[in-house]
Amino acid sequence: MTSKTVEDDKYVWLEDVEAEKCLDFAKSSNDKCLQALGDPKDGPTYDRVLSVLESEDRIPHVSSYGRDEAGERILFNFWRDKANPKGIWRKTTASEYKKEELKWEVVLDVDKLAEKDGISWVWKGASALARKRDPMSDNGRVVTRVLMNLSRGGSDATHLKEFDLLSGEFVPEGEAFILPEAKTRASFKSRDVLLVGSDFGPESLTDSGYPRTVREWARGTALEDAPTVFEGEKTDVAVNGYIADERSFGGSLWQIHSRSITFYTSKYYMAKLTEDHLLPQSERPEGLPELEFKELDIQEDAEIDYYCNMLFISLRSDWTPKEGGKTYKTGSIIYCDWETFLSEGKGGTDYKVLFEPTDRTAYEYMTCTKDYMIVSTMNNVKSKLHFYKIGDGGNSLTLVSEDSDPKIRDCSVRPIDAIESNEFWFTLSSYTQPSTLFLADAGKVEEPVESAEDKFIVTKLKQLPEQYDSSGLVVEQRMATSKDGTEIPYFIVMKEGVELNGKNPTLLYGYGGFEISLGPHYVATSGLAWLERGGVYVEANIRGGGEFGPSWHQAALKANRNKAYEDFIAVGEHLIESKICKPKTLAIRGGSNGGLLMGNMYIMRPDLFGAVHCAVPLLDMKRFNQLLAGASWMAEYGNPDTSDWEDFLYKYSPYHNIDESVESYPPMLVTTSTRDDRVHPAHARKMVKKLWDLGEGKDWPIYYYENIEGGHGGAADAKQSAFMTSLAYDFMFATLTKNAEAMD
Repeated sequence: MTSKTVEDDKYVWLEDVEAEKCLDFAKSSNDKCLQALGDPKDGPTYDRVLSVLESEDRIPHVSSYGRDEAGERILFNFWRDKANPKGIWRKTTASEYKKEELKWEVVLDVDKLAEKDGISWVWKGASALARKRDPMSDNGRVVTRVLMNLSRGGSDATHLKEFDLLSGEFVPEGEAFILPEAKTRASFKSRDVLLVGSDFGPESLTDSGYPRTVREWARGTALEDAPTVFEGEKTDVAVNGYIADERSFGGSLWQIHSRSITFYTSKYYMAKLTEDHLLPQSERPEGLPELEFKELDIQEDAEIDYYCNMLFISLRSDWTPKEGGKTYKTGSIIYCDWETFLSEGKGGTDYKVLFEPTDRTAYEYMTCTKDYMIVSTMNNVKSKLHFYKIGDGGNSLTLVSEDSDPKIRDCSVRPIDAIESNEFWFTLSSYTQPSTLFLADAGKVEEPVESAEDKFIVTKLKQLPEQYDSSGLVVEQRMATSKDGTEIPYFIVMKEGVELNGKNPTLLYGYGGFEISLGPHYVATSGLAWLERGGVYVEANIRGGGEFGPSWHQAALKANRNKAYEDFIAVGEHLIESKICKPKTLAIRGGSNGGLLMGNMYIMRPDLFGAVHCAVPLLDMKRFNQLLAGASWMAEYGNPDTSDWEDFLYKYSPYHNIDESVESYPPMLVTTSTRDDRVHPAHARKMVKKLWDLGEGKDWPIYYYENIEGGHGGAADAKQSAFMTSLAYDFMFATLTKNAEAMD
């Protein structure tokens, strides 16, 4: 097929998200789905999934917002449960948090706010005013203000409201920073000044629907009068403006502007500020020099981070900053003196290597306490931590400790308060081990102790009880060989000694895009809805992800997208060759970019799978760039308005490759959300309607459910999430079980 033979899209009417006939299509499809599959609320998993999602036993993860007047650290947590389905934002103290039965003070009740406003609010987080830049913080003791983001029904677009933590109330209108629904990016420059990008009217958004300009908005002034301080191009993905305040760590005060040119390329511009530059423009001293922004002379596909006086550069391609000098490898993290780089340029700066990858290692993230930098890496999709001492007034790093071996586990490191402490929250989990939260201290890595493993742990604070019966389960990492000979790792979770008869209900999950990695983590819903029922659970680390760094991701970009699909097929075939399952007992599941993966597996290999769950998917690759945020993904997929369509894009557009000659496609459940303003629900709607029309009289069982709320996550609260989860798992398990019984 080429673009010359692609018929006019007669299902384009389904792109009108909230048109009456489109909502009628969604509602009637939902009714048909439940009539065919049954209401999951009456099924075997809904109540248990809901009980897990609303459980009081979950770990209440917290963030520090300074100290109270008695010197106690103040900890905030957002919490949903049966009594608070939309959630409460609450606080406690550090000493109280260590107790088993702790007391909380509710700061904001989202359920009550939703009832008062008559809007189905969904919490989207809060960003704090930095204590260092707040004259009301009592010399940096406490956070006093936040910008709160609330979404209608779970969409990415949010309403921005300013909240006063001292009074426990929203800042009154007329005084407050308030913005209507948009995909806003806003942060405090100072207490009375915001750097904000939003929907300001015509030409203020990019083609992807994100901010194209940054304004400096002073409190008490009209937003339309706020001066534009930075702007990008209409074709950019987005622009942003923010403050990097490193003064507490011996560094400087910077204002950074960035243009995300594509999903993977950016330009950065920096200017050094004085305290007076934080004031509203009308209050700045006469003669204060204007800010002089300098563009960072780095490759457009590089990313930056910073701490103290050090600038960190993450490379997506090889880089030779000095003519005739050393070339730094793709996937490396290098660093240098921040101010020297700006003043002398890339050729006049000395660089050091923080991380250099091998074929099977990749950088994950870095984070800092007061005196240490903690770096997380992966070795063959296994976790490893490295601890560096920050020295020389914030100008140098020295490796002082690291894990002896990489481990099959998920570990999260979050500093408690990097300004004043080396303590951090350390969370551990694995496929079968529930999350455990520890209080840790980076300084302990330098203490002489007998055991070198996790010696930074101070005490265990909280542990999630087992949410399902994991007794007898084993976790293994195996390898499949893709079509081009590349080894593809995957994790498999199953009962020890599972019978190799091909009848085991097996669920294979995949994503394979946007440099996102899959790895060991505790997912109670998969455990109780699949593993506890005797199923086998598998996650495939296919190309397109980030498991082995940028090169692994880039191997499946654009014209090479087929590599991700060949990898996934190879894992499925390896499971069958291993006699874990047969095609009829192998289900597959994926969402978003993983939904595109599912659509292509459905079209390419209907013989290989027994059931498919395709969630919040991309499926129409001819029009994806014209729908919502789709234009921002052309760096991943290609541009269908160019020769990319004929050259390769049409080959993996499931919507355009339905084969009418196929008599039997596997049963597929497609789910999405009306309120998803990232991946347009029309992808799912159009694919399903087309399959129904072309498949009339054929063995093409297709089921469609569109949640009217939920955003890109598919659900707006615990009950919706339990409903959608149970619908999918019950469909897949029942289908495979029936197929296994038919093998006898």
